[in-house]
Amino acid sequence: MRIVVIADTHVKRPGNWLPPGMEKVLREADIIVHCGDLVALCVYEDLSRMGRVIAVHGNMDYPEVREKLPATAVFEAGGYKFGVAHGSGSPLGIEKRVMALLPGVDVIVYGHTHCPRNEFKDGVLFFNPGSLLDRRFAPYNSYGILEVGPGGVRGEIIRLP
Repeated sequence: MRIVVIADTHVKRPGNWLPPGMEKVLREADIIVHCGDLVALCVYEDLSRMGRVIAVHGNMDYPEVREKLPATAVFEAGGYKFGVAHGSGSPLGIEKRVMALLPGVDVIVYGHTHCPRNEFKDGVLFFNPGSLLDRRFAPYNSYGILEVGPGGVRGEIIRLP
């Protein structure tokens, strides 16, 4: 099972907002996860036309996004429990804050910091895809892929050119 994870797109209006080749990647995913800060609802609508989407709102999202999407989401895939949150506050300590929101999950998928992370801590995979489009605080633009199989969950950060 392949889960494509994006976050912090910060798209303010409809249009051609996806980087080249990204639509193909999203259409081939079993699940698309957006970790918040879509900003405009058009992002969720565009993603929904490409496949199954699990999304949460972030701190920068417009009111219509906050009304449509929850602050956190939990789903199961391949026998593993995934928790999704945007995150908040300083990058320091963000893992502890998102873990408090999502107890008992195997994988925590989050955004907010714009910095990619793919690391196990205390048996939980903390996975932040970085920012797909916004370079503020980001070393580069990126997205993530989570592969779920018999051997477990494996994450990969894909750096955009």
